[in-house]
Amino acid sequence: MSLGSRGAALLWRAALTAALVCGIGLLPWLSRTDPALTVLRARSAERTPTPELLDAIRAQLGLGEGPFHLLGQWLSGLVRGDAGQSWISGDAVLPSVVEALGVSLLLMAAALLVACLTAFAVCARTLRLGARRRLGGRRGTGGAAAVVVALPEFLIASVLATVVGVQLGWLPALGWYGPQWMVLPALALGLPAGALLGRLVADLLPGAFAEPWAQASFGRGVPGRRIAAHALRRCVPGVLPNLGLFAVGLTGGAVAVEQVFDIPGLGRTTLQAALAQDLPVLQTGALLMVLLAAVVSLLARPASRRLVGRALTDGALSSLHRAGQGTRSFLPWTYGVVLVALVGIGLLRDPLALDTTAKLQPPSWAHPFGTDALGRDMIARVSHGALTTLALALAITTVCFVAGVLLGLIPRISGPLADTLNAIPAVLAGLLVAGVAGGGSLTPALAVAAVAWTPLAAHTSALLQQERAAQHVLATRSLGAGRWHLLRRSLLPAVLPSVLRHAVLRLPGVALALAALSFLGLGAQPPSPEWGLLLAENQPYAEQAPWTVLAPALALMLLGALAVSATGGARMPRRRRAEAMVPA
Repeated sequence: MSLGSRGAALLWRAALTAALVCGIGLLPWLSRTDPALTVLRARSAERTPTPELLDAIRAQLGLGEGPFHLLGQWLSGLVRGDAGQSWISGDAVLPSVVEALGVSLLLMAAALLVACLTAFAVCARTLRLGARRRLGGRRGTGGAAAVVVALPEFLIASVLATVVGVQLGWLPALGWYGPQWMVLPALALGLPAGALLGRLVADLLPGAFAEPWAQASFGRGVPGRRIAAHALRRCVPGVLPNLGLFAVGLTGGAVAVEQVFDIPGLGRTTLQAALAQDLPVLQTGALLMVLLAAVVSLLARPASRRLVGRALTDGALSSLHRAGQGTRSFLPWTYGVVLVALVGIGLLRDPLALDTTAKLQPPSWAHPFGTDALGRDMIARVSHGALTTLALALAITTVCFVAGVLLGLIPRISGPLADTLNAIPAVLAGLLVAGVAGGGSLTPALAVAAVAWTPLAAHTSALLQQERAAQHVLATRSLGAGRWHLLRRSLLPAVLPSVLRHAVLRLPGVALALAALSFLGLGAQPPSPEWGLLLAENQPYAEQAPWTVLAPALALMLLGALAVSATGGARMPRRRRAEAMVPA
């Protein structure tokens, strides 16, 4: 990257950061509520909000000067190392937020370690087959990985806290007082992310083992383990940007896990400040998350180039994507039939029918999935929730896939934008969208779509960077092929299958993010039977009546398994030899 383009990228990143921080700073006014009233309720809920009391709070906080004056005052204080005082507690903001950032960084490091170990475990079978030259272009179905990916973090956290922490007593479940308190939350965060990263790496490994260097190494008698290690290194750059996005997302997106384990992290601190409209804490927390995103991004890209080496500029790489690569299996049909049967049985029942004499009943012939705390049939609620949950999640995933691919083609513009938006939790994005557009059923969809395209764009950019350095692309370019021909005939057919599989892998997560926002009052409300909302509603009864949580979790696991097994057959289309050699 030239010096001028690097300076332009830095200016673009700075402009995005400034716009985001200003938008967050104006959130109390965008939400169409009186910040003084919200602050009074947070400080002392029992006091009557008289006009005189509200005027006194406005004068104390400087609200009478307007939002832009407060924003400028906060920015000028940052230059002096002063982020102001909390509107709720009156304490200095910077020490508390920096302390929360330290907690999040420790949790992020532990979760990254768990994610890397989990990703390696997911790739182990593919690596073993490749080292023995038995891969043959096959890709594992990844059923176990699909189940882990489909499980929400807060469900894993709740199960670990209840079973491992409370019932077995092996590890502490609440608080943040030392390394032992870090294990369970790191597992809850690292397992789903590691399963997803492992699937992305396993998707590229067959192409790495088919490259000429690997075939030559096999012919020379190089040990299979050594070849497998180099194949793994060859594939890591393609997912390294997503690893960076995951690391940043931990600081702001681990709110549910921090709530379950009572961890004072940055995401939880920022979200609580947003709900209480504690403007100084909210602005400082958001700024630190954005700065962390910029640092991780600046580290991830050079690391990717270093792993690949000079081949990126010399055009000496082979394509990791092979025509016809993929597998056909009956597993998608199996998962699909089970999911359709589950939904079909429940559609014949009333999801809102109350039976106070049948509260928290275990599974039986009358109620195959049991009943909830109000006596409602769980299979009926899961089935009816599928209609709205799956349709909206599928529509958002499709939009994010298209947006991710298109924006991934212009990484200089989309890279800083993806890094900046990824630093904002979906919940906080929902609050921003609700402030601008108001509440309603479309608010969660807009909020999730605003941030869900970022990993797909990062994946597209990383794969395109390597594919452009492939030998066949260099040869096609030397024959006089233009950019449009290369993009249409060589680059997109090689990249789209992997990005499509990545998008479908995130489908259960999109469904959960939608329901989480609805649960916070930014969309659909009870008695809506959305799957994630069912999980959140029945979480207090997980120990007494585990079937109330396992029913929607089972539906999500089936959705994840169906997604992984179905996309395992996505292939790069074959082209006629003459069409592949002659440029347009």
